[in-house]
Amino acid sequence: MIVCKFGGSSLADAAQMKKVKAILESNPERMAVVVSAPGKRNKEDEKVTDLLYQCNALAQKGQSCRPVFNEIVKRFSSIANDLKIDEKELSLMLDDIRVAIDAGHGADYTASRGEYLSAFIMSRYLGWEFVDAADVIVLNSDSTVNDATYQKLAERLVSGKRYVIPGFYGETEQGVLKTFSRGGSDITGAIISRALNADLYENWTDVSGIYRADPRVVENAAVIPSMSYKEVRELSDVGASVFHEEAIAPIYHAGIPINVKNTNKPDDPGTMILPEAEYRGLSGVSARKGLSRISLRKLMLFKKSGMRHSLLTMLHIFGIRPCFSLFGIDSIVWFFETKQASESVCQAMCERLLKDFGLDRITVDHGYAIVGIAGQNMDEGVVASDAVVALRDAGIESVFINAGSSDTTVLIGVKESSADDAVRAIYNKLFA
Repeated sequence: MIVCKFGGSSLADAAQMKKVKAILESNPERMAVVVSAPGKRNKEDEKVTDLLYQCNALAQKGQSCRPVFNEIVKRFSSIANDLKIDEKELSLMLDDIRVAIDAGHGADYTASRGEYLSAFIMSRYLGWEFVDAADVIVLNSDSTVNDATYQKLAERLVSGKRYVIPGFYGETEQGVLKTFSRGGSDITGAIISRALNADLYENWTDVSGIYRADPRVVENAAVIPSMSYKEVRELSDVGASVFHEEAIAPIYHAGIPINVKNTNKPDDPGTMILPEAEYRGLSGVSARKGLSRISLRKLMLFKKSGMRHSLLTMLHIFGIRPCFSLFGIDSIVWFFETKQASESVCQAMCERLLKDFGLDRITVDHGYAIVGIAGQNMDEGVVASDAVVALRDAGIESVFINAGSSDTTVLIGVKESSADDAVRAIYNKLFA
């Protein structure tokens, strides 16, 4: 039993959907498929999901989404027409969705309709049964999967039948439609894989696996043949975007292998993601950009119990959720996504923290990136040392080095303007 997930680039138009059908029908073990919304057809094109977010933004301003939604209608109608699918039912769906968006159904509902319509068309094209994710996937308030999901799926999915399921969303226990973060169709595929006890989860995209570095940054970067669950989570957390790091959670205990493959080159082996690595060594290097830094200091900062938790709670009140942290005896440094807070919010937060916690100093500055080097059973000290030498030789300053907190990753902070150069320097030193 194989569960397949196809990303937006694999479903961008009718020609791509024909490739998907050929792949699915080439192996009778492929019994269930999870689909994303149609992605870009070319560099100048827009993803359907982005158009839907524009529709919601218009609706929230009290304006009709019709001008933008007409572009979505054209996309889906063109696909249906090219695949020779009856457009009557699709047209009614599109009308109902536009009315619901204008009525203020919200961002989650609106964004999810790309996957919904994509799955509807694919089910008609394949002749497989359509299952709405909202009927079978139950999400908690933090978008994690509620255990009731697997009972619903067990009752709904019958052995021997073939199914098409939209990715990216589910419903809360209260019946409110809720989406995952962007790229969340990977998570849906993992949920279905666990529910069906799949032998393999195939994740189809527009590249032939997960690269050791972003090929847009490092020319001729190699594909990683295989890597562990831990490695893919660590590498995804520092910018590698081929596979969603949260998609490991549903299948973690089941130990289901994942094969990341290329829809346009289906014979390429891709990357296997396994519960445990098959080798010792490095897997890849990536950089997460767009970060800001909070630096604070107070004498005897940690003498009072619960201080770190209290400070984090205050950050959350201001909408800031740090993704990386460093600690000294009297200091904390947090990195967070710059887009989480404006300058005025950062200033107000600093003033509040200074007052409430009696800090000696707090500053926020911007323009950082964190470079991550991932591997399995590696010598973190040697890797960190070699990476620092590579950066020094390239004239790149390191803001911090974190080796030892994870047995699969070394993290190095750099200025955002140097991030790509840092990735190239480290790749050439450690991987070339």
